[in-house]
Amino acid sequence: MVTLKDIAEHVGVSITTVSRVIKNDSSRNVNPETKKKVWQAVRELGYTPNEYARHLVASSVQEKKQTKRIAWLASPRLAESNPYFSKIYSGISETLNNAGYTLLLLSNEDLEDEAFFHQMIREKEVDGVLLIDKVDEKILLEIKDMIPVVGVDFNYSDHAISTVDYDREEAAYKAIEHLVSKGHRQIGFIGGGIDIEMTNEKRFKGFKKAMNEFGITVEENWIINSNWCLEQSYKSTKDLLNLPQSNRPTAILCAGDLLAIAAMRAAHELGLIIPEDIAFIGIDNNEMAQYVVPSLTTISIPQYEMGVIAAKALINQIEDNVNIALKTLLPFELLVRQST
Repeated sequence: MVTLKDIAEHVGVSITTVSRVIKNDSSRNVNPETKKKVWQAVRELGYTPNEYARHLVASSVQEKKQTKRIAWLASPRLAESNPYFSKIYSGISETLNNAGYTLLLLSNEDLEDEAFFHQMIREKEVDGVLLIDKVDEKILLEIKDMIPVVGVDFNYSDHAISTVDYDREEAAYKAIEHLVSKGHRQIGFIGGGIDIEMTNEKRFKGFKKAMNEFGITVEENWIINSNWCLEQSYKSTKDLLNLPQSNRPTAILCAGDLLAIAAMRAAHELGLIIPEDIAFIGIDNNEMAQYVVPSLTTISIPQYEMGVIAAKALINQIEDNVNIALKTLLPFELLVRQST
């Protein structure tokens, strides 16, 4: 077993200094560069000083310590304020509570703090991790090597970990199919790209795939990258719909319902009638979608169920010691309302 002495010799500092760094002792300052070297040695040498591991009584069967705590990596804004993610959060928290687990909300800043990461992950202060926010690739690899991890939503759909999501490309395809069935051939798109380019976002890929298969030209001037900003969706849509009728779309697919609602306001202010002059369809079935006037046609995503399935998948990995990366895609549903 790797000891503090091994780390001290590897770095070239005293055992006391190593202990202060690992315990995050703020009573005496340690040079930041020294701290960095100590944590690097911890990773390279595989030092795991959790007290449980130190004091295990040798026996033929050694039971794994369980804390009954799950870490959820999502910014408070996503978990509590964003309607889409708050439903996922509800599904997760209720499922974990029913199974006797508690949920600990973490941020990227927490995981980038070496002392905190060491305590939570390397010393296994949590039994598993649920991920929504995008995490650094190196951090992700280290987490999944140590404890069970499940990704929820799009950030982790292409990683070698268990994930729960819906088929974003197919959802966008279904939306375009609906618009085409209503006679639309001039179709625009409002989406967003923050951590990735919008052209690589799966709903946009589904939009382009459908347009191509239905033989419809994608007009670049009718593509709006709102960066998931409602104000940007509103302003850009107003500029687009201010064009002469022959130069603007007759329908717009929006990658999120809130983007669609903002765009619909722009149409209202220009005196356009929905859906006669311009039709809108969203994706996710935000609670507001059924109350706007006219009510918004949308692709309904089972957000609460995504949280439930993600929590159950993680519990199964923890309790059954299953280490298989399962990709779960939940079904979606077209809800036709007045906006188309």
